[in-house]
Amino acid sequence: MILLASYFPITDPTLIFFVVLLIILLAPIVMSKLRIPHIIGMVLAGIVIGQYGLDILERDNSFELFGRVGLYYIMFLAGLEMDMEGVKKHSRRFIIFGLLTCFVPLILTYIMAKTVLGYSHPASFLLGCIMASNTLIAYPIIGRYGLQRHPSVSLSVGSSMISLFMALVMLAALSGAFTDGNTWYFWPLFILKFAAFCAGSLIFIPKLTRYFLRRYSDAVMQYIFVLGIMFLSAALTSLIGIEGIFGAFFSGLILNRYIPRVSPLMNRIEFIGNALFIPYFLIGVGMLINVRTIFSGIDMVWIVFLIVFFGTFGKALAAYISSLLFRLTKADGHMMFGLTSAHAAGAIAMVMVGMRLEVAPGEYLINDIMLNGVVMMILFTCVISTLMTEHASQQIIIQEKAHLEAEIPSDDDEKILLCVKYPEIAPHLLFLSMLMRNQRLNRELVALNVVYDDQNSTAAREQGLRLLEQLQQRASASEVKVQTQVRLSTNIANGIKHAFREFACSEVIMGMHVHTDNNPRFWGEFIQSLYNGLNRQIILTRFVQPMSTLRRIRVVVPSRAEFEPGFHRWLERLSRLAGQLDCRIQFHGRNESLVLIAEYINNRHPNVRAEYTPMAHWNELPQLASQVAPDHLFVVVTARKGTISYKTALERLPDELQKHFSGKNLMIIFPDQFGDQKEDRMSFTEAQHHEEKSIYDTILRWIHDKNYDRH
Repeated sequence: MILLASYFPITDPTLIFFVVLLIILLAPIVMSKLRIPHIIGMVLAGIVIGQYGLDILERDNSFELFGRVGLYYIMFLAGLEMDMEGVKKHSRRFIIFGLLTCFVPLILTYIMAKTVLGYSHPASFLLGCIMASNTLIAYPIIGRYGLQRHPSVSLSVGSSMISLFMALVMLAALSGAFTDGNTWYFWPLFILKFAAFCAGSLIFIPKLTRYFLRRYSDAVMQYIFVLGIMFLSAALTSLIGIEGIFGAFFSGLILNRYIPRVSPLMNRIEFIGNALFIPYFLIGVGMLINVRTIFSGIDMVWIVFLIVFFGTFGKALAAYISSLLFRLTKADGHMMFGLTSAHAAGAIAMVMVGMRLEVAPGEYLINDIMLNGVVMMILFTCVISTLMTEHASQQIIIQEKAHLEAEIPSDDDEKILLCVKYPEIAPHLLFLSMLMRNQRLNRELVALNVVYDDQNSTAAREQGLRLLEQLQQRASASEVKVQTQVRLSTNIANGIKHAFREFACSEVIMGMHVHTDNNPRFWGEFIQSLYNGLNRQIILTRFVQPMSTLRRIRVVVPSRAEFEPGFHRWLERLSRLAGQLDCRIQFHGRNESLVLIAEYINNRHPNVRAEYTPMAHWNELPQLASQVAPDHLFVVVTARKGTISYKTALERLPDELQKHFSGKNLMIIFPDQFGDQKEDRMSFTEAQHHEEKSIYDTILRWIHDKNYDRH
C-alpha cells in the first residue's frame, strides 16, 4: 500500500486526462444503477479523487481551464437555447421572478448571518450576495429531456441571469467600498463600460455572424467562430468587473437566432460541451469540497445548516410564490426551484473576492470557517438542485406526453422526400427538411437521386451515391435518420412519382431549376410534369444565402386557399420553419384566409411572430418585390389547374418571378389538392409530360398584348 501510495496524487497530464475520461464514462453507468442523476455522480467523483478525498488526482491547471470553459458552456447553452419570443412576451414575469429569487434569499441570509451567526455587516451582505446568485448546474438535465424551451425553464434561466447580474454588481460595489480612492468614479465608469459592452455586442456580433455564416460553411470553422465569440464576450465582461459567465450567456442570447436547434452546428456545440467540458467543470467543483470540515465540530455543522437552509428556503419561496403569481403548474414550480437553487462557481468566485478584502491588518472579510461553510453549502445545494430538477423534468414530460397524444393524430402520414441532384443545392434542401419536420414524430427522411437511364447512367449513378452519402453524414451530425436511393429512369418525373409511392411519402422538397443556360424555361424539363401528375404537396426552393441568416418570411396566399385539403400542411411547415429560425413571418392574402391562418398559428404556434397584410388581388404580387430584402424568403403558395384556389393569374407566375424576384430567396408550394392521383393511371393514352404553355395560352397572350398596345 505504501508503494502504491507513492504514485499518488497523479501529476502526469496524460494519466489525469485518462482518469477524468474514465469518470465521465463510468459515472452515468453507476448512477443510473442507483437511480441518481448523473450530475451528482460527477461531483461526488470529484470529491473522492480530490485532495480532500483519496488524493488520487492533483487539481492542476487543466481543471481550472476546462472547468472555466465548462461553466461558460453551461451559460452559453442556456442563452443559445432560450425561447426569445417567450422572453419578449413575458418580460414582466422574468423581471418579477428575477427580483424575487435575488432579494428573498439575500434578505433572509443577511438577517440570519447578522443576528444568529453574529457576522459583521459587510460579511453578512457578502454571504447574502452569494445566496442571491445561483449557477445553472442542473441545466444539462434539461438538455437530456429536451425541455430547453419550456416556459418554466426559460423563466428560470432568465431570472438566474438577472439575479446573478445584480449579485455581481452588489459585490463589485462592496469591493469598491474597500478600495481607497475608487469610490466617487466607480459607478459612472462601471455603467459606461457595461453600456459600451452591451451596445457593441448587439451591433457588431450579429453583423459579423451573418457575414461569416454567408461565406463559410465549413463545420469546423463555424464551431471555432462561435466559441471565439463566446470567449471574447466572457473576457470583455471580466474586464468590466463582472464575471465572464455573464458575457458567455449574453453572447448566447445574441447568437440564439443564428443557430437553429436542429442544425448540425447546434448538435456539435451541445455534444462537445456535454461530453467533455461540462463534466470537467462538475468534477473540478467536487475536488474543491472538503467533506471532513463538517466533522470538525458542532459549530461547523450549525453554520452549514443555517447557510443551506436559509439560502435554499429563500430560493424555494421565490420560486413557488412566482409560480402562484403566474398561475403555473406545481411541476413548473418544482422546475423553477430546482434550476435556481444550486450554487457553484459563482459562489466560489465571490468567496475569493471576499478573501482578498482586508477589514483590518491581517484580517480578511472571509475567514476559514465561513469559507468551509460556503464550500459545503455548494455540495448540498448541488444535490438538492439536481434531484429537484430531475423530478420536475419527469413530471413535465409525463404531462406533455399526455397532451401530445391528444393533440397529434395517430394517422399523421408525414414523411418527407428530398429530390437531390446538385451538390451545391442538396445541403440546403436537407437543412430545410430538418427545420420543417416534426421532431416529436422523429421519422426518417428519404433522399432520392434519379438518374437518366442512358449511356452515362453508370457515372451519374456513382455521383448520386457520393452525394447521398454526404447527405447522410450531414444528417447524422444532427441525429436525423435518412434513407437514400439512386433510381434509374427514362423519365425523371415518373421516377420521382414511383419513389414517392414506394416510400409512402407525404410531400416532396426539391430545388428550383437553376441551370438556365441548359434550359431557359422557368420550370425546367420535368417539374411541370411532376406537379401535374402528383397531387401531393411539392415544395420548390432557391436559396441565395444561408437559411440561418434569414430575418423574415413573406408568404403570398391565393384566395380560397383555405378550402384546399393541403392548407394546414403547408401552414404547419412554414410555422415550424419560422419558429426554428426565430424570424418573422408575414402573410399576404384575402382577409378570410388571413383570419384562419392567424387562428391556426395562435393555437398551434403561439411563439411564432406572425404578421398579416391584406392583399386584395393577385395582381399586386409584383409590387411586393421592392419589399423583399436579400435576407428575406419569399414564399408563393400556388395551385394546379382545375383546383379550388386556381386562377388564371397564376399562369403569369413564372414570368413575374423571373422578372421581379430574380436573385431572391424563393419558395414555391404546390399544396395537397383534390383530384385523381394521375400516377395511378399511367398509360399510353395518358401523357405524362405537359407543355408549359398550350397553344390556347399563346393565343390569349397575343390578344392581350395587342389590346395593351392599342391602349
